[in-house]
Amino acid sequence: MTSQTRKSPAISPSPAQQAFVEQEIRRRRQVTICRVMLLVLLLALWELASSRHWIDSFIFSSPSLIVKCLWDMAADGSLFLHSGVTLLETLASFGICTAASLACALALWSSKSLAQILEPFLVLLNSLPKSALAPLLIVWLGNNMRTIITAAVSVAVFGSILTLYTGFVQIDPEKIKLIRSLGGGQKDILFKVLLPGSLPMVISSMKVNIGLCLVGVIIGEFLSARAGLGYLITYGSQTFAMTMVVTSIVVLCFLSIVLYQCIAAVERRMMGSSK
Repeated sequence: MTSQTRKSPAISPSPAQQAFVEQEIRRRRQVTICRVMLLVLLLALWELASSRHWIDSFIFSSPSLIVKCLWDMAADGSLFLHSGVTLLETLASFGICTAASLACALALWSSKSLAQILEPFLVLLNSLPKSALAPLLIVWLGNNMRTIITAAVSVAVFGSILTLYTGFVQIDPEKIKLIRSLGGGQKDILFKVLLPGSLPMVISSMKVNIGLCLVGVIIGEFLSARAGLGYLITYGSQTFAMTMVVTSIVVLCFLSIVLYQCIAAVERRMMGSSK
């Protein structure tokens, strides 16, 4: 007689669990509605203050002027050009920063002596204001996209290395002892304990890095750019086109939200597949 696999019956949630889930869903809906209402209220007050001349629309702009500027920039293609340049530079710097910080943190974890030698220098470089390096980068690398990407990487990479290394050394030592007692080596510890156990921390570091890389790109574009949202902000401030400046900032906010949500979606997918 062949053995048949018996499926365990699904356990239905209790009334208390159902009530808790429904309450949590209602709370999240209320939070979303309040967020939308707050945003609409702020925009309405801004537009009202501008139309009633409580504030100078030439300096502070207004939602209607921003929408018109977005429409005009989308019509002539400049919106997609400058947003695309900033997005490309951000993604390039984010990829370099993630790979470099992970590789360096693993190197520090694998060699205690190397970590003790380099840690003070990493702390020093991380605390150094990166805007002070931007003029030097222009002289060293020239006025091009490579300078902007390097500036963006310098903003995020040192802090990311320190964060990842600190997380790596805090991995449960009992698990490492278990791997060694079973005859495993450094490679087994790396791929069976360290990386799987550090995955949430790595994703959290990526969430921070994507924002820092965007900040670094804008800093680089302020000083060395012929295109990009940072270039538009600089150009608009020099020509007193304040609506262009505010519109560029709005697009930057939207871009940062999209990039962060992309990383969050990757996190949800990876955490779901690991369960």
